[in-house]
Amino acid sequence: MRITVLYGGPSAEREVSLVSGKAVIDALRSMGHEVFASDISPSDLSGLDQPADVIFPVLHGQFGESGELQEILEARGLAFVGSGSRASRLGMNKVEAKKVWEAARLPTPLWQVLSADNGSARRSIPAPCVIKPIDSGSSIDVYVCRTEAEADEAVGRILAKHGQALVEQFIRGPELTVGLIEEQPLAPIRIVPKRGFFDYEAKYRDRGTEHRFDTGLPPDVVERCRDIAKRANDTLGCRDLARVDIMVDESNNPFLLEINTIPGFTPVSLLPEAARHAGIEFGPLVDRLARRAYERHRRQQAAGR
Repeated sequence: MRITVLYGGPSAEREVSLVSGKAVIDALRSMGHEVFASDISPSDLSGLDQPADVIFPVLHGQFGESGELQEILEARGLAFVGSGSRASRLGMNKVEAKKVWEAARLPTPLWQVLSADNGSARRSIPAPCVIKPIDSGSSIDVYVCRTEAEADEAVGRILAKHGQALVEQFIRGPELTVGLIEEQPLAPIRIVPKRGFFDYEAKYRDRGTEHRFDTGLPPDVVERCRDIAKRANDTLGCRDLARVDIMVDESNNPFLLEINTIPGFTPVSLLPEAARHAGIEFGPLVDRLARRAYERHRRQQAAGR
C-alpha cells in the first residue's frame, strides 16, 4: 500500500514524534509498503496532497493528537490510523475524559480545575497532590507535590504557562500502563522509574526505568486493570491503538489517570513493548494497524457513509 506517515508537528512533544515517526516509517517499509513521510503542521498540510491509501499519524500532543488533524483528515475523506476527531479531543483533554469516565462510574482520582482568570479559585485538594496541565502529554509540566508550598508553587507555574491547572489527588502505590490494540487490552506493565515518578526524562531518556510485566499484584487486580482500561477506551470511542495509565492504591484499587490515543512508538515505548510481549513484533504491528484503517475506510465508502 501507499502510506503517508505524518510526524513531527508543532507541539512540545515534537522531539518524541520525530523518533516515533522514523520507527514507523522504517517498519512500514520493511513490510513492503511504499511510504511517504511528511513533517506536517497547521500551516503546511502539503503532505496530505500526496496520493495515499492510508494516512498514519504519529504526532503526539496538540494538533496531531488533539483532534484538529483528525478533523482535517475526516473532512478530506481520507483513511487514517487511530481515533477519530471526537475521541481524540476527549482523550487529549484530561478533564473531559474524567467527566466521561465518572459518568460511566469508572474510578479516577479526585480532581479540581484552577483557572488563571478566576482569582478567587483556591485549591481544595491538599498535598500530597499532582499538578498538571489539562491538555499536555508525555508528562510535560507535571508536578508531584509533597507539601502545600510545593503545590502552591506548581499551581502558579502551570497557570502562568497554560492558563489552567488540573489538581489531582495523589494515589500512593504502583503505576501501571495498559496498551490496547484494536480495542483489546494487552498485558499491563508496571512502571518503576529511578526518579520520583514517570516524568518526561524517565519516559524517553532515562534507560534505568524498569518496565515489569510481573506487576507484583494479585491476578484479579491485574485483570481489573485490563477491564478498566478497555472500558475507559470504549467510553471515549477510541479505536485502533491507545495506552491507558492507571495508579493502584495501597488497597489494590485502580484509578484511571489518562489515555493516550497516539502513544509513543519510540524504541523504548510501552505499547510496542506490550504488543511484542503478546507476540506481535513492531513491523507486523504497524502493518496491521494500517491495513485495519484501510479496510475500515473501504467498508464505510461501500456503505455510503
